[in-house]
Amino acid sequence: MERHTVIVAGFGFRSGAGLSSLRGALALAQQGQPPITHLATAQDKLAALIPLAEALGLPLTGVAPDALVAVSTPTRSVASATARNVGSVAEASAMAAAGAGAHLLAPRCVSPDRMATCALAQGTLS
Repeated sequence: MERHTVIVAGFGFRSGAGLSSLRGALALAQQGQPPITHLATAQDKLAALIPLAEALGLPLTGVAPDALVAVSTPTRSVASATARNVGSVAEASAMAAAGAGAHLLAPRCVSPDRMATCALAQGTLS
């Protein structure tokens, strides 16, 4: 089975965050990093990320709640902890979607309008 390296941009965002918020967070996280190959977010937020995935031509993964809480994140956001029992939805989404043994390349970056966050993780998938 062939394995390949992936760079996953994980997102957390408030209701009402638009494409510009998501792009803003992504641009900050991508600075000096390799090109992303996948996008990820919490399963119940997947629909809001479809326009960005389509615009970038990248696959999109929805991360189940139990997979999010299983990831230990360096960032401890009160909002994420309260809403989802995880330190950072962006970091946990990126790490979970990048597979076992994934590591963060860029911790959570907050969009200029504070509506979205993005983190990058590198891993290998089969």
